[in-house]
Amino acid sequence: MARRKREEEHENHERWLVSYADFITLLFAFFVVMYALSSINEGKYRVLSNSLTNAFRNVPINVSSEALTPQVPMPPARTAPAARQTAQQEKAKQAQREKMKSMAKEIMDALAPLVQQGKVRVLETSRGVTIEIADSALFSIGQAVLNNESALALRSVAEVIASADFPVTIEGHTDNVPIKTAQFPSNWELSAVRATTVLRIFADAGVPAERLTAIGYGETRPVEPNDSIEGRARNRRVSIQIDSYLPEKPTEVPVDVTSSAAQPSATVAAPTPNR
Repeated sequence: MARRKREEEHENHERWLVSYADFITLLFAFFVVMYALSSINEGKYRVLSNSLTNAFRNVPINVSSEALTPQVPMPPARTAPAARQTAQQEKAKQAQREKMKSMAKEIMDALAPLVQQGKVRVLETSRGVTIEIADSALFSIGQAVLNNESALALRSVAEVIASADFPVTIEGHTDNVPIKTAQFPSNWELSAVRATTVLRIFADAGVPAERLTAIGYGETRPVEPNDSIEGRARNRRVSIQIDSYLPEKPTEVPVDVTSSAAQPSATVAAPTPNR
């Protein structure tokens, strides 16, 4: 009896699917990890990194809550020199205010008769001391010449101011009644000349010229409405502003030469002669 031929084993041609499936699984896991890393913050990434490292090294995991809490930088503490400098500045300001109050009292004593008549007011503000003098106590109507009594009173004020080092601004003010003379074409000239007249008294009394400034405002800065006799009389005044703040040294603003040079400059072409 003839032997049966041994049946040939069937060759499996689909074994590559196993490797392909493993590759797809690893690739999917890789993209999942990449997505997870891209959507976590720095604190969570640190926790994940420590966990993976400890898992592979068989080290117990010990994650503190500080890793999950963002650290807010604390403002630097004020140093001792800065605090000392601030205290010195406050002390200097306090001494300056006390000196200004003492000066205001001396000025009121020097102008006591005019203060009692209601023609002088001494005001203390955050800027300094302002002395408002009615023009009737200094000048005649439409004039800028001081009478003898007012000149003596202003000289007493100047002697008080000369003992300090504060800047002084003298302001001339008028009402809205127009003036038009050969000497004063408008209220601008009248107010400016009156302020300059008081300034000359102060300069002659010993106040340094670099501390003095004269300004004529005319009718532009009234303190009362000009619709009454009392209001207009209140607006005709000379204000002496004693500034408690010393002028600062100016700082030059740098100019960008390159940007200025980059801008096209306007040129004017010469006219072409007609032929």
